[in-house]
Amino acid sequence: MIELEKYQGGHFEKNLGYKYFVPSAINDEWTWKTPALNLLLEKAAIKLGELNSYARLVPNIDLFIQLHVTKEAVVSSHIEGTKTNMDEALLPVEEIHPERRDDWQEVNNYIKALNNAIEELKSLPISSRLLKETHKILLQSVRGEHKLPGEFRTSQNWIGGTSLHDAVFIPPSHHLVNGLMSDLEKFLNNDEINVPLLIRIAIAHYQFETIHPFLDGNGRIGRLMITLFLVSEGILDKPLLYPSLYFEKNKSLYYDNLSNVRTKNDMLQWIKYAFRN
Repeated sequence: MIELEKYQGGHFEKNLGYKYFVPSAINDEWTWKTPALNLLLEKAAIKLGELNSYARLVPNIDLFIQLHVTKEAVVSSHIEGTKTNMDEALLPVEEIHPERRDDWQEVNNYIKALNNAIEELKSLPISSRLLKETHKILLQSVRGEHKLPGEFRTSQNWIGGTSLHDAVFIPPSHHLVNGLMSDLEKFLNNDEINVPLLIRIAIAHYQFETIHPFLDGNGRIGRLMITLFLVSEGILDKPLLYPSLYFEKNKSLYYDNLSNVRTKNDMLQWIKYAFRN
């Protein structure tokens, strides 16, 4: 059993000239003694229920979803540095300036990846297999196409800086990725623990971003995973929640809260941040 207020985020291990971070396993019962978290959880659940009800009232919900998925794709790709805007994303590729077609393709890959994953949820749970399939579509014929699309990384990666020696954060070694992702997958699908689903996906998103299992596209897959989980668990009937806009509003706050779990063991604050909006 893990008590949220006493959570230990993980530890560092040495390699040649650098240290990588190994997050603690998360597939366990989680408890907490912070009443404010219960209130935030209740408010978030009410908002999601209202969103789901709204979807049932909109006459042309599929068109609504198409436009919002496109917006999510644009915003999520902006976080990664892609420049395509909403107007361009809706145009056919023939009308896109050649210099901007790579960005256009990345956004449209995101749309295809989400739509395909929603369809796959009819027969697959949230799993490494599903995330890999989604990742393969995401990186098809774009700048990350040589970075093992659809496969977990087989080498060390890093976040920020120009090399391992000046990186802002170094995720766990590649030989640990399969084990850590297996633990994450079990946590999301564990029917024997009494962890509210919204708490579960907040913790899982942090864990995924910390593992950083792919060489490229981790941010986009990690944000997609939130929406896919809510649909898979029946919290949402359709993919109506798009977290990238919330994270994009203040990217430094998003990254700071993720980082504080690793450096200060502050999972509680991360969950509060995730539910704040």
